[in-house]
Amino acid sequence: MAAPQDRRPGFSKRAHLGLFTSYVAASAGAALGFVVLVVSLLNPTAFAFARAAANDVAAPAGRVSATTRSSGKTFIDVISGYIEAGSKNAQLKEELAVARSRLAEAEAIKSENARLKALLEVRETDGTPVTTARLIGSSSTSTRRFALLGAGKRDGVQPGQPVRSAKGLVGRVLEVGNRTARVLLVTDGESVVPVRRVKGDISGFAQGQADGTLIIRLIDLGINPLKKGDVFVTSGSGGLYRPNVPVAIVRNVTRDGAVAQIVSDPAASEFVIVEPIWQPITELRDPAQETTP
Repeated sequence: MAAPQDRRPGFSKRAHLGLFTSYVAASAGAALGFVVLVVSLLNPTAFAFARAAANDVAAPAGRVSATTRSSGKTFIDVISGYIEAGSKNAQLKEELAVARSRLAEAEAIKSENARLKALLEVRETDGTPVTTARLIGSSSTSTRRFALLGAGKRDGVQPGQPVRSAKGLVGRVLEVGNRTARVLLVTDGESVVPVRRVKGDISGFAQGQADGTLIIRLIDLGINPLKKGDVFVTSGSGGLYRPNVPVAIVRNVTRDGAVAQIVSDPAASEFVIVEPIWQPITELRDPAQETTP
């Protein structure tokens, strides 16, 4: 026979006392919870000390959790980085292949230029610098633009040799003494340098204006193709200046050329390099001197 569902504790005092205690505890807990809820709503900062104490107690566990999350995130980053490394590696390989192709083209052009120069019997002077010296003075009060170089004949300096800094062309040697030399700066009104634009290979001449700027005059007149920011380098025409040395950057475009700012400011160039005169020598054969057997 099944036991009845509604069983009473009977006459056991212990059972009655336990049941009463549980009722009292539940009622007290509910009342305390209600009081705490009301107090927290009316005064949110009343239990700040309790929350702070609880946070202090839970801090070690929080640190462990944060370390675990950080380690997990680092692991995920490593995995994602490893996955992305494949595509990046493929991209770098493609760029390397393009660079190698362009390098091969440059080597082919260099070889072709050497072959053509050999056919034309063109010889160039060695580009080894003559000396490195300090600019020790300048003509600040004159309308001319000169600089004094702390090297002379004993250092191998000769008139006509180009002078440049790490940034670009400074000028050329005008007069030489035993220990010093006078340099005609590119900004002087008597200085004329054959130049060409880096992009488009447009040729012209750069003449100084004695105010720190240059006038670019184009050889081919017509529609002016120059733009602000164009870079001009030495063309090597007529010898003297080695090709591809930076000279000026276009600042303002004019009707038949441009006003350009020099790349290498002598006032900011403490040390300069004196280079040998770049003079390509072409030996042309005189047909009248050739004899036929």
